[in-house]
Amino acid sequence: MTKDIVVLTPKMPDAWRLLASLYAGGPDQYMTGDAEGAVIQLTGPDGRPLVSVEAPVLVQVAGEVERLLGAKAARRAGLTGAHRGRPVWWTEVRASTAVPDAAALAGSVAGRLALLLDGVCHPAGAVRSLGVVRVGSRPPARVGPGEAEGEGESNGDSGGADGGADGGAEVSAAAAPPGALPAVDVATATTAVVIGDRPLVTLSAWLSDVLRACAETDRALQIVTPPGTRMSMLTRFALTGAPNRWVVGDSSGYYDGLSGAALHWKDGTFAAIPTPEGTGRLADAFRPAGPTADRQLSLSFHTVHPPEEDLLLGGGVEAAWQALTGAPPTGWGTAEPVNLPWSRRQLTDLARGRAPRPTFLAVVGRPERPAVASVRVTRVGGGVEQDVTLVLGYGPGEALPLDRIASLAGTLVAEHGLVTMLAAVRPATRDLTVPAVFEAPPVPVSFTLGAAGVGDVTLTRARRPPLEIEPLQLGSAAAPALHYPLGDGTDAEAWQSLRVLTEHLAVATP
Repeated sequence: MTKDIVVLTPKMPDAWRLLASLYAGGPDQYMTGDAEGAVIQLTGPDGRPLVSVEAPVLVQVAGEVERLLGAKAARRAGLTGAHRGRPVWWTEVRASTAVPDAAALAGSVAGRLALLLDGVCHPAGAVRSLGVVRVGSRPPARVGPGEAEGEGESNGDSGGADGGADGGAEVSAAAAPPGALPAVDVATATTAVVIGDRPLVTLSAWLSDVLRACAETDRALQIVTPPGTRMSMLTRFALTGAPNRWVVGDSSGYYDGLSGAALHWKDGTFAAIPTPEGTGRLADAFRPAGPTADRQLSLSFHTVHPPEEDLLLGGGVEAAWQALTGAPPTGWGTAEPVNLPWSRRQLTDLARGRAPRPTFLAVVGRPERPAVASVRVTRVGGGVEQDVTLVLGYGPGEALPLDRIASLAGTLVAEHGLVTMLAAVRPATRDLTVPAVFEAPPVPVSFTLGAAGVGDVTLTRARRPPLEIEPLQLGSAAAPALHYPLGDGTDAEAWQSLRVLTEHLAVATP
């Protein structure tokens, strides 16, 4: 049965309806919540988590349900045509894999919530019954092949919660213990393992909490999925390499969905299988993606602003969106679904409130032009840094706006404190999802060095790289920047040109 369910409702799931839905576990279950109320857990009498429910999110950005759940889910929720931009409440219900009957319980919880609020569940077949589900006491499923029972420390022991008799016991609320990982499937001393079964792994608020908790407890996050699962681009941005991993399990074993390294479960974590030579082995399932006429244009740029009182963040990503799509972004948030209408003032207030801690922001645009961006805001001694990665998708016959990049670079230099920018193109899906197969790397299109970098190198040296290219001077004569064209994204030799250029300038690419 499905363990991850999304409930879409036109009305807000209030406390009483959530309580009525959680009663699908019977009166002998308990509710616990994290300190910020972002996740409510239904647990058995022994304290073992059974089902977690994320705090409902009001999605006010058109196209987000379709982007993350597909067109059929959007139609079932009535979010097509004239109603495409209608706000909808999004609630995620997740079953523990450590308890075999938890998926049935999650389905009953989700189904009750949808029924009470005139909503729908995704996937459509996730709800089998709205009745009370008694959780059995069978042992939990294992994570790794050949793992000894008890290896590592899961969120619950192998014992189960008995159903108990109906006796009118009251549902109790209690705070989760300090430092607890929020509803992960397996937690060891070094690793938190999350098992997913949705077709698309998204950067939900719950998964963001897990990432943050892993960083705070010095653990790796490893997401385990079946073959055929895809990852959203924003999840890909957040899952920044080993020891974090996307683990794909098939009939032949496990492999890393991003690098292709064959994996096995060892010492409480998924690790690369070494060869006799001491190197990793590439999994046979990590084959090259088939040919595609789709392409992705990516821009990675770094800006720095003085810490002025009236500073509004997000100007650089807004300028890039406007230049490349003809319109500003439509939404922003800190997770998926991206739920808030675009507002530089609001995102600035959030980042300012979190300072000096860094802030991760997700940005999306109009549904007809697939585009997503991650923005990392960091307070530094010299001001406020923004690291932006923007990716846009194009289908066959759609022209890439490569001719607008130089003009955009000029705007970022003049108005947004550009330090460096790298533009690149690669053959990949228009919908911006990431498959667990080998994809061709991007090919550089251009590199821009801001005024501060040119000043460090000196204009004379920066204007004369050992390449047959003519840099374009941007900005003011007193503080010039330089834009270096490297190609049209079709010739892999551009990587060699970029290497020679950056070595000449002695700067790192973003």
